Amino acid sequence: MKQNSTSKSSIFSTLGPGFLLAGAAIGVSHLVQATRAGADYGFLLIWVLILACVTKYPFLEFGPRFAAGTGRHLIHGYKKLGKFPYWTFITITVSSMFIIQAAVSIVTAGLAERLFEMGWTAFTWSFIIIGMCIALLLFGKYPALDNTMKIIVSLLGLATLTAVILAFGDGRLENALAVESPDVWNKLGIAFIISFMGWMPIPLDAAVWHSIWTREKAENNQRKTSVKEAFTDFNFGYLAAAIIGLLFFLMGVLIMFGSGIGFSGNAVQFSGQLIDLYGKTLGQWSKPLVGIAAFIAMFSTTLAVTDAFPRVISEVFAEEKTEWKPQQKWKNYKLNVFLIPVLSLFILYFFTTSFTILVDFATALSFLSAPFLAWFNYKLVTGNQMPEAERPSRVYRIFSLLCLVLLILFNCVYLYTLLF
Repeated sequence: MKQNSTSKSSIFSTLGPGFLLAGAAIGVSHLVQATRAGADYGFLLIWVLILACVTKYPFLEFGPRFAAGTGRHLIHGYKKLGKFPYWTFITITVSSMFIIQAAVSIVTAGLAERLFEMGWTAFTWSFIIIGMCIALLLFGKYPALDNTMKIIVSLLGLATLTAVILAFGDGRLENALAVESPDVWNKLGIAFIISFMGWMPIPLDAAVWHSIWTREKAENNQRKTSVKEAFTDFNFGYLAAAIIGLLFFLMGVLIMFGSGIGFSGNAVQFSGQLIDLYGKTLGQWSKPLVGIAAFIAMFSTTLAVTDAFPRVISEVFAEEKTEWKPQQKWKNYKLNVFLIPVLSLFILYFFTTSFTILVDFATALSFLSAPFLAWFNYKLVTGNQMPEAERPSRVYRIFSLLCLVLLILFNCVYLYTLLF
């Protein structure tokens, strides 16, 4: 690879992995969980959204930082860190990847049926959508994924911001503030808080995806990505994901809170309610456009997830078989890009009628695993594997440890509520 450069043009050329992260994030956590939080509890849970974004920030940022500083992805770092971090990560990934794939697929399926009205079941749509993702990944590969995500994230952010501004101007804020929020400090409320934080704005294992995408981007550019470039790229994507999450939360508050309408547990019906939120704000003319935008957003999430897990698994196999060549890694990726979605379809077959239960389970699982992954990432970027000049500053380390303490505390609260 060529030596890195820090000019504006070179930094712009490395933008991409952060948008992939945003595209993967702006999915179930935003369209489903954030909107539900606002619709069910009003402004009461806005602190949960902010806290989730703040506490996960350093540990997600450590992924591209490590990749840029060492030229390696986090999986390689975990293995060198020891058996416990390495196998813990593998266990977390294998335990959650099928459920995550299933969850994002079924929400995309619901939006597709709402948009095209073919009369097909969510399972049928999921099968078609997953097939399309596989085809795009095998033929378009990384560059197609990279370029498409920049456009999707930008357009969705603009559409959602417009809807929220119009909702504020329609007198809905006063109505939302006038309604008393329900009690959240009970077993069901705390369980929802944890599930909300679990995927907001994205699970922590996405730091591994980002580290792989950062290295992939550097290889496509044929030049080493600097830590400064990786940091800039990450901030673009993460800020976009956090802001759009806040916008969906506000849509739930301004349109649905206090209306007496609850979200359906059926994917197709839920998708219809979501599109109606925009229709009530922007006018009925906007429904088809919003339906397309929401579908594309969820399709991009499904596409990113369909790419991420096979890429992770192929890298794990490559770590175990150090003599593997790139062609062998690509063959393993192609195998897993079929295998993981197929097994996810089996999950969908049994959970189609109540997808919110599936989402809550997957998000809670992600949150419970967050402190482990956070600690591993912290050890990597502050340890000997990371060049000393690229390690976080003392102040940033203290901030990271405070975030870790908060993640642990919330896990303890959730487990206490669950058990007692």
